[in-house]
Amino acid sequence: MAFCPLDYRYGSQEFKHIWSELGRHERQLEVERALIWAHMQLGRVSKEDYEAVAAISNPTSVTKERVSEIEAETRHDIMALTKAMAEAAGDAGWCIHLGATSNDIVDTAVGLQLRDSMVMLRSRICGLISICAEVAERERDTVMLGRTHGQAAVPITFGLKAAVWLDELRRQLIRLDERSPRIAVGKFLGAVGTGAAQGVHARKLQELILTHLGLGVPLATTQVVGRDRYVEYVSWLANVATTCEKILQEVRNLQRSEIAEAGEGFDVEKQVGSSTMAHKKNPIKSENASGLARIVRSMIIPTYENALLWHERDLANSSSERFTLSHASALCDDVMAKTTDVLKNMWVDAERCMENIKSQRGLVMAEKVMIELVEHGIPRDEAHEILRAASFEAVDKKIELIDICSRTPAIAAAFSAEELEEMFDPMNHIGVSGEIVDECVQLAREAIK
Repeated sequence: MAFCPLDYRYGSQEFKHIWSELGRHERQLEVERALIWAHMQLGRVSKEDYEAVAAISNPTSVTKERVSEIEAETRHDIMALTKAMAEAAGDAGWCIHLGATSNDIVDTAVGLQLRDSMVMLRSRICGLISICAEVAERERDTVMLGRTHGQAAVPITFGLKAAVWLDELRRQLIRLDERSPRIAVGKFLGAVGTGAAQGVHARKLQELILTHLGLGVPLATTQVVGRDRYVEYVSWLANVATTCEKILQEVRNLQRSEIAEAGEGFDVEKQVGSSTMAHKKNPIKSENASGLARIVRSMIIPTYENALLWHERDLANSSSERFTLSHASALCDDVMAKTTDVLKNMWVDAERCMENIKSQRGLVMAEKVMIELVEHGIPRDEAHEILRAASFEAVDKKIELIDICSRTPAIAAAFSAEELEEMFDPMNHIGVSGEIVDECVQLAREAIK
């Protein structure tokens, strides 16, 4: 019976497999195999015994079902795993788990899960960056209202809006690449981190195992890998999920009926927005992913709590981490996938953007007139007061600001009618937006090569 929504509603099957029961089992078998391989390199285990162990270190030879049967008796998951492996390995079973403690296997297998997750997450964010760059480039010169405090501010371009998203996504990619080597590590120094059970070659054995598995080698550990690494990982997931939600929140707001400048694609042939309001085209994918992003962020607190272990370790983190790492990872991947889809299929209505600018009756051009007055020798505070008074008069009388400006003595004395018309052209208010968009797109594409 499917219980968790991740079972049947959210996340890709490929990504969820990494954190599934089978995915965990596969990686623990791989870690046990790597341990025997390292012993062979140091001359402690024969090649024949290693090959026998390697041959059964797969979920077909050592099934998850058999491990579960043994665990029902032992009530210890890793002991059940090693017993099942020993059964399958026959005479070579003597060396399985030699010198290891359970968490050598558990944390190193989690290291593999984290490594594989970050590979997939990197691919996902690169795809998102690529699509966002296309949006920024396509809408480079699409003029629209900028808004602050929920109010009309001054014109910007949709390209600049998308470039801000794009550069933030690029920073998220940089963060992932910078921290991945710290996060994807294992450990193999035994019950309290001394390596005593492995003898004088303990550090060499650990290095052999972890480099063989493609993981980083920690300098010092207790029985567990330091959970600051998991904090760093989940914090990145929460950070990038928040970036995605910020993008999606903007799409949702721009799709509001009274704004209607951009929004999600909608399949008019098949898609239904409401069971009763037939006209609705709701931004359901953006809303869906925004809700999931909140779940990802919620995993930060228990992840921090899990870093507080007693002495060289206790087990209070274990059950919690089965939720935090798996759920945050799969949901973050899902959030990025949905954000990519929204950007890929979104619409931008340039005509509506211009209509919304015109609906402000020129008020959003007041800044430029003020600055030009200063250029003509009027003190900045005085120029500001002139435009403030003119703007409020235009609002009160519901007329165009340019009409008020044209009969305001200080403004009329400074500018011709043609110059005023030019100041009130929205295209003359986008500044260096195009340059910024171009550079953001270039840097983003270089980052994902």
